[in-house]
Amino acid sequence: MESESDAGARDRLVALAAARGVSLAALSALIGRNTTYLQQFVRKGSPRKLEENDRRTLAEFFGVAESELGASSRGSVIAVEPGRPPVVAPLPRAMTAEWADIPRLPLGASAGPGAHPAEEIPSGRLRFSNRWLKGQGLEPAMLSVIEVEGDSMEPTLRDGDEILVDRTQRPLRAGIHVIRLDDVLLVKRLESGPGGTVRIISDNAAYPRLERPLHEVELVGRVVWKGGRL
Repeated sequence: MESESDAGARDRLVALAAARGVSLAALSALIGRNTTYLQQFVRKGSPRKLEENDRRTLAEFFGVAESELGASSRGSVIAVEPGRPPVVAPLPRAMTAEWADIPRLPLGASAGPGAHPAEEIPSGRLRFSNRWLKGQGLEPAMLSVIEVEGDSMEPTLRDGDEILVDRTQRPLRAGIHVIRLDDVLLVKRLESGPGGTVRIISDNAAYPRLERPLHEVELVGRVVWKGGRL
C-alpha cells in the first residue's frame, strides 16, 4: 500500500520541476537514467521510492532537503523543549552540490559523413564543477556529453573528442552546434545566411559547405566545451 510520503515525494518532484521549467526527461538524464524513468516514477509509482543517489542528486539540483523527495527523517536533529513534543528537523546540509554529473549519451555526433541517432540512454557520466557551469550560464539538467566521430571539424574537433552540448532552446547564433539534418546527426559550425537560411560549415576545408533553409535544420544544442587526448 502506498504511503502518504511516497505520493508526496512524487507531487513535490512535479512541483519543483514545473517551478524550475525543467522536464522530467531532462531530470532523468541528469541522474543518468532512461529519459522515461521519472515519468514512470511519477505516473505509475515505479519505482516506489527514489534510490538514495538519485534522490540526493535531485535534491542538490533543486536546493531542497532530501526529505522533500522521500528520504527518511532518521538521522535528523531532534529539538526537545520541556513540556512540549519533540520537533524533528532535517540535518543542516549544503543547498548546492559542488559537482554536477552530466550524462554521456552514446549516440555520437558525426563530424564526417553523419550518424543516425540511436536511443539516447546514458552510458556514464562526466563530472563538472557547478561553480564553473554557473559561471558559464549553464543549467546541468540541459547538458549532455557526446563523442565526436569523423574528421570534418578538424582541427577544432577531432575524432574521439567529447563535447558538452547545451540543449537550452535559444535563437541561433554563430558557433558550433549539434544538429539533425535529413535525420542525420552532425556537429558543424553554423552561421546565419540570407533569406532565412543557415550556412553549415566544416572546419576541415576538404569538406564542402552547405546552405539550407533554417526550418530544415533541427538544432539539438550548442557545443560549449570539448575534451580529448593530446
